[in-house]
Amino acid sequence: METYDTIIVGAGLAGLQCAHLLARRGISVLLIDRKRSLEQAIHTTGIFVRKTLEDFDLPNHCLGPVVRNVTLYSPSLRSVEFVSDHDEFRIGRMGQLYQHYLNEGLQHGVNWMPGTSYMDHSRENGRLFVRLEIPSGERTVRARYLIAADGAQSRVGSNLGLESNREWIIGVEKVFSGARIEGPPRLLCFLDPELAPGYIGWVAHDGEETHVGVAGYRARFNPLASLNRFRTKISRIVDLSGAEEVAQRGGRIPIGGILRRIGNDQGLLIGDAAGAVSPLTAGGLDPCMRLSAFAADVVTEFLRTGEAGVLRAYSGDKFRARFTSRLWARRVASSLCSPTLVELGFGALATPLLKPLAQHIFFGRQSFPDFGPRFELENSESLKAEV
Repeated sequence: METYDTIIVGAGLAGLQCAHLLARRGISVLLIDRKRSLEQAIHTTGIFVRKTLEDFDLPNHCLGPVVRNVTLYSPSLRSVEFVSDHDEFRIGRMGQLYQHYLNEGLQHGVNWMPGTSYMDHSRENGRLFVRLEIPSGERTVRARYLIAADGAQSRVGSNLGLESNREWIIGVEKVFSGARIEGPPRLLCFLDPELAPGYIGWVAHDGEETHVGVAGYRARFNPLASLNRFRTKISRIVDLSGAEEVAQRGGRIPIGGILRRIGNDQGLLIGDAAGAVSPLTAGGLDPCMRLSAFAADVVTEFLRTGEAGVLRAYSGDKFRARFTSRLWARRVASSLCSPTLVELGFGALATPLLKPLAQHIFFGRQSFPDFGPRFELENSESLKAEV
């Protein structure tokens, strides 16, 4: 029977990054995904913020041009402009980026099985027996540890007895080439509780690609119908008449904050499965990168030492305290159902007194806590050699 140190279920950004980090340290990794191609079913817009771009070595060829401008719109399309002195955002070409990370992993020994689904697992004599569905039937493989990177509704996490996401919004967007928008590359954010209840409509335009989308609480809107209405509403701002639609994306976005119980002695959660998404902005790429890197540190130490105690460092409780204000802001945002109230709030936000607050939300460099291996593993000799 094939045996691996760890099996990672899900080859999105979280799973791919964690896989190649573990493989670089000599950990044997089986990476599986039900998709046959990494280009299939990409969910994220792919907006990387400045701190992520500064802290992680993202390949330049997988990123679009720099974005420094943000325009915020009210329900009546009043606008306020924000311009940063820094290179704030870049939109990832996510299919290319996924392939880059997969190639990095393969070079270091990652075993890749596309078109493969996790079914369930059992435990016997300290080993996990993982049942997989493959194109030709079923296969059982053995592993020491499981890593769930299988999205907001993680089947792996449920079978591990870990916490599950209970609050999310639904997002849908279309990606275009050839759209025309006046001015430099920019993000356009539209506050409209009728079209995007509890969140926003957005246009992410870097001069090469243009992402047009909406998200909100599913009980309050129909995503595709709202997207069509949104496109009509902004037609004087975003000219899509000659543009070519190149992709459609959508999916659940967890917004309840990082889960408390995200790991045990059988496995752990990363990415959306762990709720590693900002409750306020719904940005998940920076949390994804940081939590995946931390998970790789913890799993490496656990597999090398066999000490279950090192897994205690991987606790959502240690992260949630940093998100209290964002969770409260999320509650406030979800309660604003009236365009009139949003319009009044927008007017206040555009004043010299409160505009710096909005600027801080868009351009602030706070990120997901970056504990890294030194947070509780600073005395680990085996990890010191890797840091």
